[in-house]
Amino acid sequence: MHGWGADADDLLDLGPLLVGPEVSVVALRAPEPHPYGTGRQWYGLQPIDWSQLPSARAALKLRLEELAGSVPLARTVLLGFSQGGAMALDVGSSLPLAGIVACSGYPHEGWQPGAAVAPVLLSHGREDPVVPFAASEAVQEQLLAAGHSAELLAFKGGHTIDSAVLPQISVFVRQHLTTQP
Repeated sequence: MHGWGADADDLLDLGPLLVGPEVSVVALRAPEPHPYGTGRQWYGLQPIDWSQLPSARAALKLRLEELAGSVPLARTVLLGFSQGGAMALDVGSSLPLAGIVACSGYPHEGWQPGAAVAPVLLSHGREDPVVPFAASEAVQEQLLAAGHSAELLAFKGGHTIDSAVLPQISVFVRQHLTTQP
């Protein structure tokens, strides 16, 4: 799931780097047009419009449940970047997924992990000027305190999915897809 101002194709090129051709990769499009031209947004960010979050959350959950008709949620790893990472954590933590990957993400205001959260992999640049590294540290702490599996891959760099962490993300995704029935 893409970040603020990107589109559904933004992360599609990661698919072949993370999984083999036998795995279906679906890129989801945020529901709202970006306010500054091209791209999309899951909800308004400048300023943050938390009133849009419930409808964005419901739309994403519905779309994932529709996709579950083809690929069961238990055989799905949800990956998101930045705002898409926040959405992956938020909605994904309430679904029976195989795993969640949040890259340069953050917790939504008031977010609490559900009772049965899939294993979570976080990646974040220590010098991220857009979403502070501390956001992923806070998510990891919350998940671990609630008894869930959460690993944080830190890298030197900014607001990106660093190529240095792609092999570890690939291992996580493949491992969690193959351990599901």
